[in-house]
Amino acid sequence: MEDPSAAPRRPGPDPARRRRLRVLALALGIALVLLVALASLLVGAKSVGPHAAWDALAGRPGTADARFVRAMRLPRTGLGLAAGGALGLAGALMQALTRNPLADPGILGVNAGAAAAVVVAIGFAGLTTFTGYVWFALAGAAAVTGLVHLIGAAGAGGATPARLVLAGTAVAAALTALTSTVLLMRPDVFDAFRFWTVGSLAGRDAGTLWQVLPFLAAGVLLAGVSAGPLDVMAIGDEGAAALGARVRVTRLLVVVAVTLLCGAVTAAVGPVAFVGLAVPHLARAVAGPDHRWIFAHATVLGALLLLGADVLGRAVARPAELEVGIVTAFLGAPALIALTRRPRRRRS
Repeated sequence: MEDPSAAPRRPGPDPARRRRLRVLALALGIALVLLVALASLLVGAKSVGPHAAWDALAGRPGTADARFVRAMRLPRTGLGLAAGGALGLAGALMQALTRNPLADPGILGVNAGAAAAVVVAIGFAGLTTFTGYVWFALAGAAAVTGLVHLIGAAGAGGATPARLVLAGTAVAAALTALTSTVLLMRPDVFDAFRFWTVGSLAGRDAGTLWQVLPFLAAGVLLAGVSAGPLDVMAIGDEGAAALGARVRVTRLLVVVAVTLLCGAVTAAVGPVAFVGLAVPHLARAVAGPDHRWIFAHATVLGALLLLGADVLGRAVARPAELEVGIVTAFLGAPALIALTRRPRRRRS
């Protein structure tokens, strides 16, 4: 017989309602991205009108402003969208893999490997253009990720998330020390390197975007393949293996995806902080535990955050501009403080 004094159970969330909210939030995010992309075409040291932007998008010869938008603003906007989406997705992948909400794509040593390779490109190969840096930075990121995975896979148990993080931290520290040594000994290398390491979308042309786009597409594809297994791995490796998930294969796919996404972005625009750390938290708050929805929202929110930061940096310092890496650091610092303080509130 049912106990009448028992408290009634709260009904669980309606799946159809949650799906509608996810779709609505994603559509709203895409609409905001389109608005920010339009602002990116119009705002800068040289302001242009909507007609010039429309002529540039339509491919018409148009005025000098339309040609300026097509040659400079359009590639910059496209690269900002691609880079922001990739960093948001890479952060969501990294946090899902390590099951650590404070994980960042840089903990695998990707940024340190790319930076060391750029220093080599400038100091020993004599490269001085961003299109030349891209291939060296990609190679450095890939080489370091391979080394980190080999170190993490040594011994019993294979490449667990904790081992990958420790190996990535150690390798990144060694490469950072090497990079700093070269920069101190070669002031000419430092003068060229500092424009890359601050993280910026300025000065990048369409060629840079087309160079990194295949790597970003491959990373997105691997992320899509990994979404389902990551849902199962959320219960733990042993439970996931018991349910038939290929834990080691999924872990390797995620590492490769993060390397492709974060490595390509770092190669193209330099290291950009906080996007991969803060965006996944917003995505999970909207999308819930389903990684397919988390990845979709993280991609849209990452593009919105990075391109919005770039537009803000152009608007507040006209006719000069603040680099996007500086703006994201200012925006991300309060988010990081909030994340570190949240467990304290729960314990109090």
